[in-house]
Amino acid sequence: MDTRRALGLQIRMAREGAGLSQEELAHRSKIHVTYLSGLENGKRNPSFLVLARLATALELRMGELFGSL
Repeated sequence: MDTRRALGLQIRMAREGAGLSQEELAHRSKIHVTYLSGLENGKRNPSFLVLARLATALELRMGELFGSL
């Protein structure tokens, strides 16, 4: 599995674990929902700042987003 896909799965699992919809996480992270969908599906390359906003919205440390990558 490629890195983008693996990261996308980690983000999705964290989002679902937090009980958030894509729309809610996108809103909290200040990113567009279609961009979040692209991240979760491994079709986008997130910047460091986007990863930081996602981690904050999910109440995780940055490293926790990477799981076992």
